[in-house]
Amino acid sequence: MTEDKTLGDSEALMGIAEMCAAFEVSPRTLRFYETKGLLAPRRLNGTRVYSKVDRARLSRILRAKSLGMPLSEVKTYLDMYGDQGEGRVQQLTYVIETTDAAIRDLEAKRAEIDTSLAELRLINERSRQMLDSKRASKAKPR
Repeated sequence: MTEDKTLGDSEALMGIAEMCAAFEVSPRTLRFYETKGLLAPRRLNGTRVYSKVDRARLSRILRAKSLGMPLSEVKTYLDMYGDQGEGRVQQLTYVIETTDAAIRDLEAKRAEIDTSLAELRLINERSRQMLDSKRASKAKPR
């Protein structure tokens, strides 16, 4: 691991291969996030190096992505933070509003799924009863 002597151990820099291994992503993914303005690694001797801040950003990007958040929204969220964390209140407000909306949407979808499941179970049970009835009537001698 490349280390910048002006930074403490908690600020140790990572190369692209180390980042890929640590976060289980490809170099192409990191470069893609860089082109989208989500990551901005420094360069030392032409090599990308990632700081603790970059690692935290990537962690947030991957978490948001796993929750289905579009990259444009992830960028909006990350950009709110600012250079010195001055946008933290804005970020938290944004997260609350965004997650409230996502929760409402998922709860509505779950209600629709529950209704569909109940209907399918009813159809399934009635069909089983009808099939059992048909089989029973065929089994009786005439």
